[in-house]
Amino acid sequence: MSTAVMPARMDTRRYTKVAIFSHWLVALLIVSAFALGVTMVDIPGITPTKLKYFSWHKWLGVTVLTLACLRLLWRLTHAAPAYPDNMPVWQQGAAHSLHGLLYVLMFAVPLSGYFYSLAAGVPVVYLGIVPLPVLIAPDPELKALLKEVHYWLNVVLLGSVLLHLAAALKHQFIDRDGIFKRMLP
Repeated sequence: MSTAVMPARMDTRRYTKVAIFSHWLVALLIVSAFALGVTMVDIPGITPTKLKYFSWHKWLGVTVLTLACLRLLWRLTHAAPAYPDNMPVWQQGAAHSLHGLLYVLMFAVPLSGYFYSLAAGVPVVYLGIVPLPVLIAPDPELKALLKEVHYWLNVVLLGSVLLHLAAALKHQFIDRDGIFKRMLP
């Protein structure tokens, strides 16, 4: 009889193709919006390039918000695969909490940017074609507050995404429990 330790039971159930596609699409758009946001705020003054980047950044934000709505509807009607039996309860709770926070941020970050833009007196015109409703009047004090809110929500989003990535890599390379593969295309 061998005394070798058997590997943990692998949970091979996967997310749906729609969930996988929307996960990676939204991830790509969030990373793009973040990179563009960091780039555009470092451009001094008001230049045509900076204005173009601001427009693209807003379009990415609106797209993320729209896709987040669709993702949430899908998620509410399609359960996620179960965690492996050997995954500690505290890790399951942490994963559930982090996923919840990521969903909140997928809504809060673009909404804070949208209201920041409106408070600055700059309407959002999606793809340069579809004007979004102007829900608040320009307000310099609110603009300053919303700028800070948008910034800090992005910092929390960045930290949450990095934690999510670190956990996924831990499951792939240390735990080897199949969690990471459930979301691969």
